Amino acid sequence: MPANTILRLDGVRKVFGRFTALHGIDLEIEEGEFFTIVGPSGSGKSTIIRLLVGMDELTGGKIWLRDKRIDETPANLRPTCMVFQSLALFPHMSVGQNIEFPLKLRKVDPAARKTRAVELLELLHLPASYYDKRVGECSGGEKQRVALARALAFDPEILFFDEPLSALDYRLRKSLEKELKDLHARTGKTFVYITHSLEEAMVMSDRIAIMKEGRFEQISTADEIYSQPVSRFVAEFMGEVNLFDVSATSGRIDGEGLSVAQNGATAALAERIGQAGGATLMIRPEYVQFLRDEGSADFTVEGTLHGIYALGSRIHYEVKTAAGQILTVEKLREDRHDGAQGDTVLLGWGAASAHVIAGQAA
Repeated sequence: MPANTILRLDGVRKVFGRFTALHGIDLEIEEGEFFTIVGPSGSGKSTIIRLLVGMDELTGGKIWLRDKRIDETPANLRPTCMVFQSLALFPHMSVGQNIEFPLKLRKVDPAARKTRAVELLELLHLPASYYDKRVGECSGGEKQRVALARALAFDPEILFFDEPLSALDYRLRKSLEKELKDLHARTGKTFVYITHSLEEAMVMSDRIAIMKEGRFEQISTADEIYSQPVSRFVAEFMGEVNLFDVSATSGRIDGEGLSVAQNGATAALAERIGQAGGATLMIRPEYVQFLRDEGSADFTVEGTLHGIYALGSRIHYEVKTAAGQILTVEKLREDRHDGAQGDTVLLGWGAASAHVIAGQAA
């Protein structure tokens, strides 16, 4: 195991009756990393977290913490801690008593417990006066901070998070995303985070793992996954996207409704498409332009302006092609298109903004 790897999964499998939740997955997480696992419901992300903290037993494979196997170690003896979606705070205890609870279990001296609890309150941007406050009197955001302080009181080597922000309103969630990222930087701890929210993952993570049906579909940085997805599933999961099934022969790209300029940039894409025997051409909505004439972009497609939607600082356009495909275009408010619904429009983009997903053509 590389020196900076803190957690490793080797061929981890989990089977429930006839259902296989995890198909022999491998994974390495670096020490001090903020690593997020994202996927739709039923993809296996919660199963992974339950195995990592010891709530469930493996069907097969091994889990290593540095150079020691921990998959057979009871959950209460692992140097890890979990922050649950429900937070699992004790409502009959004060904030300070909740934070001190793991230290009390370790029979730490009461004075030392209180000192540590006050330190953690400060770390989580809560005033020391909250030490005696009842948990039931705290707001949702304050409860999140108390749960984090209690987890850190364990002084774990790894903190696991199971969708801890999912029940909060949008504004509070966005604020706590930034606080979690800042907390990670200040503590230097390894965070392993589970969420169904792509926004959370992209804001906070060093790396993201996209899960599908018990397997990792792609593991990389947010920027790479967004701009260079390895599959159609990842491309669509990472937000609005325009996809075209394409083929290429003799250096020419063919796709329904697409007009393609013949130049070096499109020839390079054609070679990759041809080698793959067909592919999906991907273009994100922010790279698509409204054009005046067909010769002003590497790729062009004509359609009818089907819908216009204001999204705060952005305008979202839907364009329906002759083939019935709905394409999306996004512009900043100051760059809005002045057309009206029902207008015929010409869309275009450059080859440098397109990405080829091999082997995806129908």
